[in-house]
Amino acid sequence: MDHVELTHSAIDVNQISKLIGSKNCGAQSIFIGTTREDGDDVKVEKLVYEAYESMAIKMMKTVCGELRAKWPLIENVAICHRLGSVPVGETSIVIAVSSPHRKDALEAVHFAIDRCKAVVPIWKKEVFSENGISRWMENKECEWSSSNAELTS
Repeated sequence: MDHVELTHSAIDVNQISKLIGSKNCGAQSIFIGTTREDGDDVKVEKLVYEAYESMAIKMMKTVCGELRAKWPLIENVAICHRLGSVPVGETSIVIAVSSPHRKDALEAVHFAIDRCKAVVPIWKKEVFSENGISRWMENKECEWSSSNAELTS
């Protein structure tokens, strides 16, 4: 089962764990990305995420397919990303994989977060607590990033 979701609500990690659970699997690996306070010498109040939603869902499904091609024994995959305002300490993304064995689950989750950052069209803006100023952040892993283009040129 592949479950992909974009949500403007808080992400319930326990619900996602239940969703990917299986009697056939001895391993669940779950990555939880949260908003952190420090941001290049200033304190972050929140992150604001925007997405090209239909393309983001399509690319999240593509990542699920890539996982299944590389780790055929994995059973369930969930990728859930929050949109809108995400205050410090709250969850921005959850990637969860169940498989019969831990190695596949751990490797698949690591691969999935890197691929999501590279190909899923989601953008984030940092909003600073001290002055309310904000800035859009460039994700260096993303395939269309100018930083990445310089590295591959």
